[in-house]
Amino acid sequence: MPPFRAEHMGSLLRPQNLLSAREAIRDKGLSPEEANLPAIEKEAVGEVVALQRELGFKAVNSGEFNRTRFWGLMWDEFDGSVALQEAEASMFRLYHPDVVSLIEKDRKVMPGDSVIAGSKLRHDREKSQSNLHELKLVQQFTPKEEWGNIKLTMITPAWFHMRYKQGKAYAEGVYESDEEYFADVARVYQEELKMLYEAGLRNVQFDDPGLAYFCSEEFRTGYASDPENTVSIDSLLDSYIHLYNTSLSLLPADFHTGVHLCRGNFIGGRHFASGAYDVIAQKLFTSLNVNTFYLEYDTSRAGGFEPLQYLPKNKNVVLGVVSTKLRELESKEEVKRRVEEAVSWVAKGSEESRQEALKRVAVSPQCGFSTHESGYPLSEEDQRKKLRLVREVADEIWGEA
Repeated sequence: MPPFRAEHMGSLLRPQNLLSAREAIRDKGLSPEEANLPAIEKEAVGEVVALQRELGFKAVNSGEFNRTRFWGLMWDEFDGSVALQEAEASMFRLYHPDVVSLIEKDRKVMPGDSVIAGSKLRHDREKSQSNLHELKLVQQFTPKEEWGNIKLTMITPAWFHMRYKQGKAYAEGVYESDEEYFADVARVYQEELKMLYEAGLRNVQFDDPGLAYFCSEEFRTGYASDPENTVSIDSLLDSYIHLYNTSLSLLPADFHTGVHLCRGNFIGGRHFASGAYDVIAQKLFTSLNVNTFYLEYDTSRAGGFEPLQYLPKNKNVVLGVVSTKLRELESKEEVKRRVEEAVSWVAKGSEESRQEALKRVAVSPQCGFSTHESGYPLSEEDQRKKLRLVREVADEIWGEA
């Protein structure tokens, strides 16, 4: 069962022919078929699965090659969702880290599209195809007996709620309250996960920048100062934990779930938020019903390992101690030292031996290598070296997958 000792967070650097095909669709108005995208995409996914297997990674995925950005098309496929083009800045929490970084201040708009519920949200299997397509592609290049290892990354159910001002995640009159909205989001996620389980998925990683933003003093201060917020920031976190738990409540026991607390990995390797996990760790680790927490620990922005003392005995942590933002390769001995330090805090909190605690710890890069489709500082060779380092650290500490 996942997690494995060596993991990565999902996105990998896309090959140029895949980028060129998408560029032709976007800039020249070609259809996917005219640009030969299906064939190029299939070949690229096959090659990236082979790369992961070659480097010794069991939780293989598509490298997110089917997507142009990490959250994919999942929300666009839900009945009732509406993508607003260049939405007015007045809809957004202007202290939210993503919004602070992306809002076009001169024009007072959010560039690109941002999804709201224009009517009641529903799941339609005929429309919700992007995750299923991605899973089936990876399955084509993975031995059937290893399908249970395949990892699909999925955007947090709170993604399009946290960025908006109170009541703006849905059109006026669609929902009477956030609680009603969250109930429909949870049902949609339950249906999506059920569909994917039936297709063979047993391993999902939710990507959630929002949970990491609760650690940001700037965000917390902005939230507290916003007169339009009707609940405290702690209550908002409680709502998101409940949303997750409801979304996951119908999953079979053999479906591994994890959440990656991302601090932002925008084009050029930009981060969006800083702050130690201390302020949310105890509540999050004990109350959020996932098997594994994937935590970024590549720089001092994340604070120390002390919060790991709150990790319950039935949960795992994957330590993101190798950077995908900097080309310089980390010292293997320093990475191993940091893993040992983290293990000591896990052991202390659970009153286990170091060897027992070590069974619930793994290692990874801190984030994906290409959260959006292009514009990142590492080369393919840099990426290979970083992944190889993760594998070697895992081998030398645990001696297993």
